[in-house]
Amino acid sequence: MRARYLIRLAAAASSFAILLTVLSRAGFKIDSLIEASLLAMTPLALAAMGEAVNEKGGLVNIGLEGIFLISATIGVYAAEVSGNGWIGLAAGFAVGAFIGLIFGVLSVYGKADQIIVGIGINIFAIGFVPYFILAIWGVPGIHIPPKEVLVQRINTPIINISHITILAVILAVLLNYMLKRTPLGLRIRAAGEAPEALDAAGVSIARTRIFGAVVSGALTGLGGAFMPLVWFGGIVKEISAGRGFIALAVLVASGLDPLKALGFAFLFGFAEGLAYVVAITPGIKEAVPYHLVLMIPYIITLVVVAIFIGKASFPKSIGKPYKRE
Repeated sequence: MRARYLIRLAAAASSFAILLTVLSRAGFKIDSLIEASLLAMTPLALAAMGEAVNEKGGLVNIGLEGIFLISATIGVYAAEVSGNGWIGLAAGFAVGAFIGLIFGVLSVYGKADQIIVGIGINIFAIGFVPYFILAIWGVPGIHIPPKEVLVQRINTPIINISHITILAVILAVLLNYMLKRTPLGLRIRAAGEAPEALDAAGVSIARTRIFGAVVSGALTGLGGAFMPLVWFGGIVKEISAGRGFIALAVLVASGLDPLKALGFAFLFGFAEGLAYVVAITPGIKEAVPYHLVLMIPYIITLVVVAIFIGKASFPKSIGKPYKRE
């Protein structure tokens, strides 16, 4: 099994190297492409990995888009008030964790329909974000914070890379290990697969599932704050642009595996990075319609979901409130 996985990984790496060679000869700047891909990957990976923990435990939160929007806005506000972009990132993390906690409490103790709660988060964010931007900064839907509060990336001889991107890669390894090799991971998986057995063993289903919801919200919140403070350098009311739903597509394609989620997040990030580079590369941007270029990440999303949706394996009790017999 491991040999087959390594063969597939080697084949994917070889194909990617060939693609980069072709793009380089076509006039693309490969360093800019990789840098843009890693930036686009980071929030998707964080949200998908966090939600993998949540869904392994039996809850489903489709409100990632809303968490992205709210945490991005609050992150910028906290960064400006404190004068420190890292505090803004921490605020996004905390806001996301709080939303995850609310989601968990409503789903576990309130027995609420988890899909409806997730939709509620998204709808709330759609109204909250433009109102907050207008109320705080007095502008309709867009705000550019001072450069001093933005989090600078690490300069390397090849590309600039964010600390948060490096953290996302480390988290993928740690979460994968936690879910598969630790007692906590066993409890989380049992909460999704066989909650009755976990309850009989004396472990709280409620606390285990709420923990997963908080982890999901916190990592999604960090990804949300990452977008304006590290990536875009500003906040607009549509800043997430459907990335919360793309993160769910990453999750489905990965089969709730954090390491695979990192790989698929890079695939989607590469698609978005490619769209960006196409849009700015002389000689190419004139030949390819701009709006068609913007569709690339979403077309890739539909194709990948169509391929992997039938192969994804989810916990037996996912989305079902636990009721002790």
